[in-house]
Amino acid sequence: MQSLSQPLDTIGPHYDVVVIGSGYGGGVAAARLAGYGCRVCVLERGKEFLAGQFPDKFQAIRRELQITGASTRFGSRDGLFDFRIGEDIDVFVGCGLGGGSLINAGVAMRPDARVFQDNAWPEEIRRDGLLDDAFERARGMMLPATNPQAEQLTKYRALEKASEPFGVKPHAAEVTVAFHDMVNPAGVEQTACTQCGDCLTGCNVGAKTSIALTYLPEAKRHGAEIFTGVSVDHVARADGQWLVRYTPTGDKGSDAEAQGSVSAATVIIAAGTLGSTEILLRSQEKGLGVSDRLGHGFSANGDIIGFGVGADERVNAIGVGHPPKAEIDMVGNCVSGQTRLNANDALELGMFLQEGVVPSGLAPLLPLAFLPKGALRDAAQSLLKGVYQGPFSKLHSFFAVGQDSAAGRLFLKNGRLTVAWEGVADEGVYERVDAVMREAANATGASFIKNALAAPMMREKPLTAHPLGGCGMGADAKSGVVNHKCQVFRKSSDKDGDAVHAGLFVCDGSVMPRSLGVNPLLSITALAERAMVLLARDKGWRGDTRTDRLELTPAE
Repeated sequence: MQSLSQPLDTIGPHYDVVVIGSGYGGGVAAARLAGYGCRVCVLERGKEFLAGQFPDKFQAIRRELQITGASTRFGSRDGLFDFRIGEDIDVFVGCGLGGGSLINAGVAMRPDARVFQDNAWPEEIRRDGLLDDAFERARGMMLPATNPQAEQLTKYRALEKASEPFGVKPHAAEVTVAFHDMVNPAGVEQTACTQCGDCLTGCNVGAKTSIALTYLPEAKRHGAEIFTGVSVDHVARADGQWLVRYTPTGDKGSDAEAQGSVSAATVIIAAGTLGSTEILLRSQEKGLGVSDRLGHGFSANGDIIGFGVGADERVNAIGVGHPPKAEIDMVGNCVSGQTRLNANDALELGMFLQEGVVPSGLAPLLPLAFLPKGALRDAAQSLLKGVYQGPFSKLHSFFAVGQDSAAGRLFLKNGRLTVAWEGVADEGVYERVDAVMREAANATGASFIKNALAAPMMREKPLTAHPLGGCGMGADAKSGVVNHKCQVFRKSSDKDGDAVHAGLFVCDGSVMPRSLGVNPLLSITALAERAMVLLARDKGWRGDTRTDRLELTPAE
């Protein structure tokens, strides 16, 4: 596939729509609004990666690592792997054209029906019936599917063994991966998954159905202009338009001459939970009146990463890459199977236990990662036999997703976004998930070790790859930052609590007012699809966004 982005020096001064960010929410907004005939500009702080360009060796991965804390900064600002050190919890997100879709496992699930019936959501979300259609639109573009060879995988059979104590069998997970050669709904050719297991460091095959292979090419086809290496500082209202202030992401970002701005009638902030909240916080500092709820309601979506060390039998949970670095039994995509636990209990007790894969580029890190955990013998043996034949061939990788209280907070400290959540380690979900993982590991003869890969770089704290909230939905400015249409509320009095900033939206994981209990990509995509349908309806636009020419009817 050809590159989608163009040089920043070709950016225009004004567009109908500026989309900030290119993940699930930003991709949807760009594709749909360009399809409705809007002149769209997409700004992405990271780089563009084509299949074959993702890092697959440890040194290359290290060069793509950036770590940021209140007083810490390491690595390139456009590094693909973005770790944020918080006060009480750490966060891992992607940075590149396509956002987190580039380096996630691609698990696509709709939450338990009880999630969207929670009063945390605006009434319209719960009552108007548009969400069902939005999920179908999302599925129709992302085409989630199960691995047809899932049950043949060694790691899937290992999950079956690990699930025995709970009396529940695993099932194949629906993922946004092409398991046969195809042309996707955006007209992009995708090659079938080679089962290499390197999903989490970027698919070099072109099999992962990421935003970079779906919504963004669709946006480009309809004329959207896409720019990478652009970091947005804040947005402001000026002369009846929105002004988006940006700087180049790299070293030139501190050069005043390199700073720029672009105006638009409509701005879609879709920079991810951390990025969107940070942009609005900076905008608030510069005078934009928004809800006092901004930054509140941060959720880690009940995430846990864990490992089982010293299992009785081979697991095959280390990727081999493409082309393969080792000749072993088929590894499979990152999450091929999952087990649903406590499905009939109270919502907050439910969780999914998933089998995962350590990407091949991180394999050299495994001995170092487990040394501090007392696995000295395994580490030493792996140096002699290699991670594919030694003790680490019996390493279980577990992911779990549950429900947390969404009681965290995002705020600016020393000019940088910081995550704080006093008492997060005592959240009930972590105790429950730890107990489940420990029992699962023990059932296979393994010992449970939590979060070993992060330990050499981070302090011993919870780590999430599914950050949500910060710009949560609500009925008015007292309960949320955006309404059910993803429009940003004005800072208001009791009389105009539902007043919004015309033309200003947030569309990404930050709008979730609670944890979802499942991997969030499908929900983020669906809510963005719903918001774009409502925006088109409000504007009086008509037409099928998948056709080349649309009839735009003036708003009444």
